[in-house]
Amino acid sequence: MPKYFGQYGGQYVGEVLRPALDELTAAFAEYSQDKNFLAEYADLLANYAGRPTPLLYAENLTRELKGAKIYIKLEGLANTGAHKINNALGQALLVKKMGKKYVIAETGAGQHGVATAAACARLGLKCEIFMGAVDAARQQPNVFLMKQYGAQVHLVWDGTRTLKDAVNACLKNWTARAADTHYLIGSALGPYPYPDIVKFFQGIIGREIKQQLLKKEKKLPDVLIACCGGGSNSLGMFTPFIAEKKVRLIAVEAGGLGKKSGQHASRICSRSPVGIIEGYKSRFVQTDDGQVMATHSVSAGLDYTGIGPELAALAETGRVEFTTASDKDVLKAYQYLARTEGLLFALESAHAAAAALKIIPRLPKNKIAVLNMSGRGDKDIFITAAALYKKEWTEFLRQETERLCV
Repeated sequence: MPKYFGQYGGQYVGEVLRPALDELTAAFAEYSQDKNFLAEYADLLANYAGRPTPLLYAENLTRELKGAKIYIKLEGLANTGAHKINNALGQALLVKKMGKKYVIAETGAGQHGVATAAACARLGLKCEIFMGAVDAARQQPNVFLMKQYGAQVHLVWDGTRTLKDAVNACLKNWTARAADTHYLIGSALGPYPYPDIVKFFQGIIGREIKQQLLKKEKKLPDVLIACCGGGSNSLGMFTPFIAEKKVRLIAVEAGGLGKKSGQHASRICSRSPVGIIEGYKSRFVQTDDGQVMATHSVSAGLDYTGIGPELAALAETGRVEFTTASDKDVLKAYQYLARTEGLLFALESAHAAAAALKIIPRLPKNKIAVLNMSGRGDKDIFITAAALYKKEWTEFLRQETERLCV
């Protein structure tokens, strides 16, 4: 029976995909309790992904903001540069146990695509990645990396040519080859059982934070802050603390350029209506009659029309607080964290940082806040350099173009 989170979730797919989802549900139920599987997964996390990732006391930031004591979870130091490797390794290992040899995946900013390609290379699986043409153009470093890991990259030219369209293309492709192929979804969304699978593998983030902070401070955090697109890093961070009612959980959506249609990618803060899209029921940026609307964010990874069903439910009950960060504030936070703590946040993660810069100064000094740096900002150089150093970057690209054309 498909699982729901309140009114959200479910399994809204054609009959052709139900056998594959039933098979996946059964396999996940078995292997998530299998000691040998969990030991193999733990070994991959420790010796390949590089876990546990550090929990850094942000001494400079704490001093400058004059509010709560700040720690930063450095998921960007995991192999492939982001939290995405946690889920990619888990699902890829599950695929191998199921006896399938082919993996397909969607990607926006490219971090999930890179992680999936790397995990497949490590575990001997064939990999294909679907990526919107617009996202590929602004994330060429990650396209290059996916290819180096042996993945075949399919550019999607339909619709807005961003993450939503990559998901649609991936689902369509999976429909034609579900018997021998696994669709490795990168966020805590999609038809059941994917929301639970991704939460299971990403929960390592929150579990490590809890262990590390108890060791350092002998107490739980007071506030957790994470960016939120589909929700893999935020739900992974929040899950071990959901039952801890005194811990505030704050998710930060893409505020983009403003509140008008097409200028942002905010589902909860914009009070977007409930809909059924891409196999699950949740909140989507859409018109009242169900037409998906264009979205925008400076970060390709947050430029998505929907949100994971469990996060939609947690927002509805008020357990998770939602706010937004604008493109302008995100770029400021990106620079500020680089210069204050020597950390180059991914633009997705910089949304959490931008919100933290406003929230933390209002908190008492005896409180502890943890900020999730879900990924590293190396991948964003074609966006950040163009936005922050346009003249120098343009001249560099001109010279490179001339050199390559010789």
